[in-house]
Amino acid sequence: MKRVHKDGSAQITEKKSRFIGDVYNIENEEEALYYINETKKKYWDARHHCYAYIIGNNNEIKRFSDDGEPSGTAGKPILDVLDKSGIANCLIIVTRYFGGTLLGTGGLIRAYSEAAKSGIEASGIMEVKKGIQAQIDADYNSFGKIQYMCMERNIIITDTEYGENVHINMIIEESEYAHFQKAVADAFAGRLEIVKNDNVIFGIYDGMVQILTSNN
Repeated sequence: MKRVHKDGSAQITEKKSRFIGDVYNIENEEEALYYINETKKKYWDARHHCYAYIIGNNNEIKRFSDDGEPSGTAGKPILDVLDKSGIANCLIIVTRYFGGTLLGTGGLIRAYSEAAKSGIEASGIMEVKKGIQAQIDADYNSFGKIQYMCMERNIIITDTEYGENVHINMIIEESEYAHFQKAVADAFAGRLEIVKNDNVIFGIYDGMVQILTSNN
């Protein structure tokens, strides 16, 4: 699954018609309607504001609008682009300034699709995964080995506190947790234990970890 970390905007021109693709991260339909209304105010003199959005971890909600364009030439192509991108909780609005030349059905589908793709390319997209926040208390002699094991398995150490022992906070991908738990138990003959804290959904963007949701 992917999410929009940074909203984006891009435009293309097709036979003098200008298409502006705006991409937003949204959490619900109220946010989608807010951005749609704000876009209509911003580009008040444009002829069409076509859009599509997908909401929910399992894509439960899908909506689109042709906003006056011929049926199937705008909203559905935008939704198809969004569907194929794998991005969840996302709204794409494509605003059209008419250039005076009719594009025909095929031309409209291509233009709205390209504007949607360009908007996505201009956005910051991050991969989102299910994970487990956990911690290990290790003695200083064991710390280096734990670091190496985490690096080997792409486990993210989010914080390290130094005291009598080293307190290591980490995020482990859900699918890797049981394997890592066993690897630690085997490597240290049961001396070290992984303590599970939260189930989380997290993403990484520009090397920075972002926790999207958590559950105790």
